[in-house]
Amino acid sequence: MFDSVELKSDQQIRTMRRAGLVTRAALEAARAACVPGATTGDVNAAGAKVIADRGATSNFKGYHGFPAALCVSVNEVVVHGIPGERVLAAGDMVSIDGGAIVEGLHGDSAMTVFVGGEEAADPAHVRLSQTTEEIMWAGIAAMATGKRVGEIGAAIEERAQELAPDLGLIEDFTGHGIGSQMHMEPEVLNYRAKRMGPKLKPGMCLAIEPMLVGGDIATKTLDDDWTVVTVDGARASHWEHSVARHAGGVWVLTSPDGGAERLRPYGVVPVPLD
Repeated sequence: MFDSVELKSDQQIRTMRRAGLVTRAALEAARAACVPGATTGDVNAAGAKVIADRGATSNFKGYHGFPAALCVSVNEVVVHGIPGERVLAAGDMVSIDGGAIVEGLHGDSAMTVFVGGEEAADPAHVRLSQTTEEIMWAGIAAMATGKRVGEIGAAIEERAQELAPDLGLIEDFTGHGIGSQMHMEPEVLNYRAKRMGPKLKPGMCLAIEPMLVGGDIATKTLDDDWTVVTVDGARASHWEHSVARHAGGVWVLTSPDGGAERLRPYGVVPVPLD
């Protein structure tokens, strides 16, 4: 299985950076659309317009039949929320997940935002999101310094236990390789496992995406066969970046600064190829 991990050239990584920046711009437009009274369909439309305007293609729309350019997951929805007529209210917690294809190569990223801003949200929900984002960065730092993919999940779990042992770390969904397809080998767990996976090598590109919930980690999929919710109704947060490891270091492809600000506390300096 590990022999199937796709390694990218520096030029392919540069193209994935372009896809990553389109993805980030789409998520920022979707974030701006998360206002009271807007629908989740409005949020999707804002992101889809950016992808189209920049000459890229959504890698979500049509993926196994998914009907939209973005997953828009509100409150108790962990992942794969289908945009539609749901109206957003101040304080709602919205995880937005999307991606773009540029010249056949993929970007994929997710962020959690609050309708009306953090000031309109329950502080416990803000903490949930902030913690999820931080453990993602711990995983990215492990990708920079580690020897095997499994060290990423171990770092995510360890940081989660340090910051918020009361929160639930979702195990049913994982990160993944990314490149000529959106989902590729290797699987990137968000927790420690005995199987440490393949070696981290130059040319490896991974999507690192932990999810935390404010209650029990049990989830269920609704009748639409997409929407995943917490069984107990607790809120959920999802953060994700696509990251490249090359001969010179790591580069966070879906972060405008390549990850410089958030990796600094971990002693990691990202190395752009441009």
